Amino acid sequence: MAAALVLGGVGYVAFSGEDKDPKPVAQQPTDAKPSGSPSVDKGDGNGAGGGQQADLNAGRKQGEDKVLWLKTTKIDGPGMGVDAAGQWVVGDTVVKSIWKNLTGYSVTDGKEKWTLPFPALICSVARQATADGRTVVMYRDGEGENTSCTQLRVVDLRTGKEVWSKTVPSEGLFDIFTSPTLSMIGDTVTVSRGGTASAFKISNGDKLFANPLGDGCNPDSYEADNGRMIALATCSDEDSTAEVHGIDPVTGAKGWAYRLPAKFKVTSIYSVNPTVIDIGNEQTKQRSIVVLGPDGKQTATLESADGLAVGCGDTGLFRSLVTCPSAVVDANTLYLPTAAGSGKSNEIVAFDLTSGKRKWRVPAGDKRTLTPLKALDGRLIAYRKAEEEQGGEVLSVPADGGTPTAVLRHPSGPAAPIERTFTLPKLDYVDGRFFISSTHLRAQGQDEKLLMVFGK
Repeated sequence: MAAALVLGGVGYVAFSGEDKDPKPVAQQPTDAKPSGSPSVDKGDGNGAGGGQQADLNAGRKQGEDKVLWLKTTKIDGPGMGVDAAGQWVVGDTVVKSIWKNLTGYSVTDGKEKWTLPFPALICSVARQATADGRTVVMYRDGEGENTSCTQLRVVDLRTGKEVWSKTVPSEGLFDIFTSPTLSMIGDTVTVSRGGTASAFKISNGDKLFANPLGDGCNPDSYEADNGRMIALATCSDEDSTAEVHGIDPVTGAKGWAYRLPAKFKVTSIYSVNPTVIDIGNEQTKQRSIVVLGPDGKQTATLESADGLAVGCGDTGLFRSLVTCPSAVVDANTLYLPTAAGSGKSNEIVAFDLTSGKRKWRVPAGDKRTLTPLKALDGRLIAYRKAEEEQGGEVLSVPADGGTPTAVLRHPSGPAAPIERTFTLPKLDYVDGRFFISSTHLRAQGQDEKLLMVFGK
């Protein structure tokens, strides 16, 4: 089946309804070329509008900031849709993955700077980038259903050039490359998948270490952030006891081990350094959030975790856990959102990691939703989701939980319903700009929103 990808549409809207739930990916398009501005669709949200165009900044209210640009896509693809999981902001470029391309855009005006095609479907991306702007992407070893996610490529996000590519070697008969996850620290990238893992140098692709299935307590997935690497391990005893290990990212050597209580598993990772993990017993429904010190010893248990958003790290049967994107750590404080139901508001809760006690709560407001984004200059940066007739906001929350102040107020009018309907989006706030992008597309031959950027 022929497939076409069209990118374009700076400053215009092509849809207004809710996206459907994300579904698995199948095939990919053959090209990525810019097009003119798409048309407004005031109908069912599928993008089949009648040709009317609208300025997304029309009717801005006093105090509201701007939509800098909007990119849309038109993909004629498989019924199951396509993934667009990656988003990186590096200098003056924002890079987005979509199907089997990476494309870099100017952060100021959205003009395409480069496109890097892949031989087959992009199946995994690292969320991090190195200090010199490199990241790691995996793609399948061919077209069709009977292929594996084994191809590893390092990309320079500033230029769109490939640095190197290689096939990740199998570590045994039961090495299943179903849904690998990637994590980066220093010059190391780890590839964790279905019970085993291996690590390579980002600079040249040389293999550093691997952990095949075997006896003992073997790491089956790695996660790194903020200068530390940890591994999740399963022991080959009768209870399949779980452990967390501190790992040397160059040699793979274990520095310390924290053994979970019997029948408990790690269900989410909130932070690697300091190490904060959510552990639970599926049979008894017991659950706690524990803090581990630099030596792996448990130093605190967070006060009641009831109501907090859970399960953000566990994304599938074969997928290794990654750090929850909605968890933020700064110094000795962990910020977590509470669960947000339909039509209900939530709040952000700050925990002291020494005592485990709550420090404060910041409510989102009536029927609004708050998501922590990052810690910046001793304050928490959070995103308040848009509503049908009200734009979203980027908020700065003082370290003591005082009154938040808006650093960006997104425009209402035609922009708000588009911003509101990004489902499971990728979010970032960098150098005064807010980036929100889709992570899955329907690919039904109609305009869909891909990436929206706000600023002053």
